[in-house]
Amino acid sequence: MAEVNLFSEVVGLQQQKSDSGVFFPAVLFPNPNASKPVQLTDAIKANKPWLDSLLHRSGAILFRGFPVSTASDFNDVVDSSGYEDFSYGAGGSGTRTKLTDRVYTANEAPPDQMIGFHHELSHASEFPSKLFFFCEIEPGRGGETCIVLSHVIYEKMNGKHPEFVEQLEEKGLIYNRVMREGLDPSSPVGRGWKGTFMTDDKSVAEERATKLGMKLEWMGDEVKVIVGPKPSFRYNEAQQQKTWFNSLAISYGGLHDKLNDDPTKAVVFGDGEPLPRDEVNDLLKMFDEECVALQWCKGDVLLLDNLAVLHSRRPLLAPSRRILASFCK
Repeated sequence: MAEVNLFSEVVGLQQQKSDSGVFFPAVLFPNPNASKPVQLTDAIKANKPWLDSLLHRSGAILFRGFPVSTASDFNDVVDSSGYEDFSYGAGGSGTRTKLTDRVYTANEAPPDQMIGFHHELSHASEFPSKLFFFCEIEPGRGGETCIVLSHVIYEKMNGKHPEFVEQLEEKGLIYNRVMREGLDPSSPVGRGWKGTFMTDDKSVAEERATKLGMKLEWMGDEVKVIVGPKPSFRYNEAQQQKTWFNSLAISYGGLHDKLNDDPTKAVVFGDGEPLPRDEVNDLLKMFDEECVALQWCKGDVLLLDNLAVLHSRRPLLAPSRRILASFCK
């Protein structure tokens, strides 16, 4: 156990993977030898350079055992990081409620549905570099947030299916999704086009879609949103590694509703050709094999490097669960 000022770093937990002495995620508890109860905001401010270095090495930090209870507390934790706010505005299709200046509900998709692996807003022209999550209500059973290192997925897929990876590199990906006019609470991405583009006016929606690199095809009050071709991978300059920076897995791993029930149409190669199913199945299995499934405890705060780590949500098997989120530039 290594101590740094107000933190104690704990290693060897069941919810961790280790590679060359680097643990994923890093897990930090309050230092039990501190002279007074440790506030997470104080600990972050006092150890910011070390935390940045730890996040760079690990990709994810789980803060556990700190007195964080409410959305307001969580907002203070995010503020204490010094990271600039990334507003979850037009373009994001997940249903969220803004609770404080910097805090939203996590995706409000029906809790019994899976949300597949993804980098937050990887399909968009702008995306957050860091994500915070906070467990306000601990899940009864299930509902784990799963995380995986993106460069590991890229390297393993490139080793097993180099031709597929080469096609993805050359062609990129196109994402297609049909949106209804208003909110669909039964959908994992049920924001509707009015909520997604934050307007009731179709012409304004088209202007905002264009700025976001999206094309719209209207079908009455519904609209087909086309994104891409977009790059399938991204080179992480900080880590000097190529990452699996796309939304392929989430398109196959849970983004289904009444208007979007065929994943083979939801994401295709940049030339419009369908993706090979065997390779996609291997990818989904690889995510399950390589991920860490975090079982939430009330008060947990999770910090992710969105450029290095993909995340997903497993179905909730026993109520209830309430996870909050914040996004940083």
